[in-house]
Amino acid sequence: MAIWDKFRGELVDIIEWLDPSSDTMVHRFERHGNEIKHGAKLTVREGQVAVFIREGKIADVFDPGMYTLDTKNLPIISTLESWRHGFESPFKAEVYFISTRRVTNLKWGTKNPIMLRDAEFGPLRLRMFGTYCVRVSDPVTFIKEIVGTDGTFTTEEITAQLRNLIVARFSDLVAESKIPALDLAANYDEFGRFASERLHPDFEAYGLDVSNLLVENISLPPAVEEVLDKRTSMGVIGNLQQYTQFQAANAMEAAADNPGGNAAGGMGMGMGFAMANQMAQGFNPQNQQAAPQSAAPGPPPVPGQTTYYVAVNGAQTGPFPVAVLQQQVQQGALTAETLVWAQGMAGWVAASQVPEIAGLFQQGPPPIPGG
Repeated sequence: MAIWDKFRGELVDIIEWLDPSSDTMVHRFERHGNEIKHGAKLTVREGQVAVFIREGKIADVFDPGMYTLDTKNLPIISTLESWRHGFESPFKAEVYFISTRRVTNLKWGTKNPIMLRDAEFGPLRLRMFGTYCVRVSDPVTFIKEIVGTDGTFTTEEITAQLRNLIVARFSDLVAESKIPALDLAANYDEFGRFASERLHPDFEAYGLDVSNLLVENISLPPAVEEVLDKRTSMGVIGNLQQYTQFQAANAMEAAADNPGGNAAGGMGMGMGFAMANQMAQGFNPQNQQAAPQSAAPGPPPVPGQTTYYVAVNGAQTGPFPVAVLQQQVQQGALTAETLVWAQGMAGWVAASQVPEIAGLFQQGPPPIPGG
């Protein structure tokens, strides 16, 4: 293979680079012994620059076009070779093709959250990411500072360093702006433009130019986002009292849909009434006294009517008037053994022991007189 490369180098007199990839930035044209014939044709396509290196030093640079290599268009190499009146023999030089097209959709982002102080939330951690474009603006500087003697240089070999530069400058820019976290999204374009301006000297030192630096997202930690979602939900609900009453009404409607003979359904209905009653009392601004948890005196009853507290699954519900208790008996939520209490009673007793409630458990109608 090496012998064939040698003979092919003797026969071929066209120097060019057809880039089959999308991420190659520098390609070294390989020739046996780096020998280039007198009168060889050099083709430099749009988006490329050819750089000749002679004896380890950068010599002549060619922009897009087709050239016949002679002393006229190789002034530096001609001087190094001491060609005063032209030349006929091959000369040695390395040829590097530099891609000057724009490399797009390169990613940048923070590996770890950045810390800053927010005016609304206090100390805060933010993550940021986006995209940018880069191109070689000064081929000579790019070879000197980055490429060196690398025969094939790709974007992967430099994107890590460029990403670190972008994150450092962008983090400093966001922290200095003092913009509240909730208003950052309204300034993505401005951040991208200002960051590009700050990064220009850093990229220029590498022979590069950065453009189209875009901010795709600046995000809060997941825990903070969850709390923020809840806060947003509260804003959507609006009037909390009306929303709670609406939820209680839906609960009672769902309980009423259960079959009346089902004890669990009846108990759900009773719990629905209890929930509605307690919520109404809790959101009544004129009712500041909480219901008793034991035999302590409860709220004053409606004049002329006794109300009873009912124990359901170890929890206190009520107070309910007798009319509501009758509905609970019919639905199976209130049985003769259910514990009840009313103001003036010494303690909780079975419902069947309270005369006013015991009559609700009558199994059938009284006998017909004279029957």
